[in-house]
Amino acid sequence: MMKLSRDVAGPCLAPGGSVVAVGAFDGLHRGHQALLSEVRQRAQELGCTPIVVSFEPLPRAYFSKEPVPRLSSVREKLLGFAAAGMEHTLLLRFNQALTAMLPEQFVQQILIDRLKVREVWVGADFRFGHKRAGDVAMLERIGRDQGFIAHTLRAVLLEGERVSASRVRALLAAGNFGAVTPLLGRPFVIEGKVEYGNRLGRTLGFPTANIHLRERVTPLHGIFAVRVGLGEGECSWPGVASLGTRPTVNEVAEPLLEVHLFDFEGDLYGKRMAVQFVAKLRDEMKFDGLDALKEQMRHDARSAREILGMNPALIDANQASS
Repeated sequence: MMKLSRDVAGPCLAPGGSVVAVGAFDGLHRGHQALLSEVRQRAQELGCTPIVVSFEPLPRAYFSKEPVPRLSSVREKLLGFAAAGMEHTLLLRFNQALTAMLPEQFVQQILIDRLKVREVWVGADFRFGHKRAGDVAMLERIGRDQGFIAHTLRAVLLEGERVSASRVRALLAAGNFGAVTPLLGRPFVIEGKVEYGNRLGRTLGFPTANIHLRERVTPLHGIFAVRVGLGEGECSWPGVASLGTRPTVNEVAEPLLEVHLFDFEGDLYGKRMAVQFVAKLRDEMKFDGLDALKEQMRHDARSAREILGMNPALIDANQASS
């Protein structure tokens, strides 16, 4: 089981030495996966502990005055590290104290004292320390003096372009999920625990399972055809989802993911659910009352069923019998 630590100071986490990956790792796309794979392989060859150093909040979000979309929650990121074979994650609190550290302090206190690093792997554009003064060249120079080796991984390309989190975010915002899957090496999913809502969907004939995203900002907004995984199961249950702020009823300020599972009966409250986005149906809209909203929901459900290979006419049949 992967271990998790949060603090800069403390006892050495790898007395036998470590091979370390450092980065934000938002979304854990194929470039990140390649980096972690190298770290795991080199740790096996050297008989060391494979460790990943990451940051929360994400550095770009910490410095931004505007909300910054992210691809994965903290939980999703940690699960990804564990699946990649990391034995320990040092998830540093990205705060004023950390940003004030000089590059040399970052290396000494974290990589050397805390991790006893033998190799460190980063992306070619890696920057660290106060005012981003440290770069790969500095890391290599300090490594030569301190007895560790700094490596950069060649960019992972897909169709001639570098795989990056910004590229994934742009494609998601455009609703191009087919192009996102090869970059991530998997379909894009948002997961979370189902919570109670105001039961408006049930009143309108479309009961929903609700995931509150709270502070998490996503690059997605609108209405989508989805497939849902319940518990630890695969994303196979068809449905239609809304991700936004419900402008017609004006009841939520933070984004809310509402999912209607087709032909489902059961209680999902308190359970974990993973939502795989298949296709975007439309943008979020404000309607003139609940009757207009209900009619649009029927249309969205028919469209989603058709996209997902189901009989769209069953929506009308189910509504008539309800």
